[in-house]
Amino acid sequence: MADPLFSIEGVRKSYHGRDVVELEHLEVHPGEVLALVGPSGSGKSTLLRLLNFIESPTTGTITYRGCSYRDHRVPIAVRREITTVFQRPALIRGSVRRNVAYGLRLRGRRDDPRVEQMLKHVGLDALAKTQAQRLSGGEMQRVALARALVVQPAALLLDEPTANLDPYNVALIEDIVRRENRESGTTVVLVTHNVFQAKRLATRIGLMLSGRLIEIGSTMQFFESPVDSRTAAFVRGEMIC
Repeated sequence: MADPLFSIEGVRKSYHGRDVVELEHLEVHPGEVLALVGPSGSGKSTLLRLLNFIESPTTGTITYRGCSYRDHRVPIAVRREITTVFQRPALIRGSVRRNVAYGLRLRGRRDDPRVEQMLKHVGLDALAKTQAQRLSGGEMQRVALARALVVQPAALLLDEPTANLDPYNVALIEDIVRRENRESGTTVVLVTHNVFQAKRLATRIGLMLSGRLIEIGSTMQFFESPVDSRTAAFVRGEMIC
């Protein structure tokens, strides 16, 4: 098996003396789709911010491609390999095309043909000149996803990317993520409340409760033969804490 893309060892993240994430060990493997599920407040989104080096752990080590980084001393080249799509897309003023091209422009790659290719890839080529702020919620999320993918990241982090979207846009976004992983080998870490979405997309699934990783395993094992009773209850749709 290839070396992990990310490795977490003894990581704890605290805010005002309260532990939000406590993970003894977690690896993210190159080319996989790892889904993190669990109720609100379980630390999933905080873990995603740690993986993107937006925040630093209070204690412990996060390793990316065999190198560990702390206190925001992360090279820009490393940061550019990891992109995040949040639940509420933060789009810049201007057209759809300008938004999708934003990351490439920061990298000095103007007039890159990948912009037009990506617009078609996400079904927004007909809206390229439209002001991004006039789009529907689902269209805005596809713009955010296209902006993240056009720079060809090694790791794509998704934080509830389809929450509150209609079924049509949910299906579109899931298909885009699935194709990107299959065709480009992009590693995907998906945070979602939707256990059925995790089942559709993920190769592995982890359940988080109160900042801890309760169980992690292949999608089949997670759903068909969970080890922890809390995982079995979560899969059945029962309330857990």
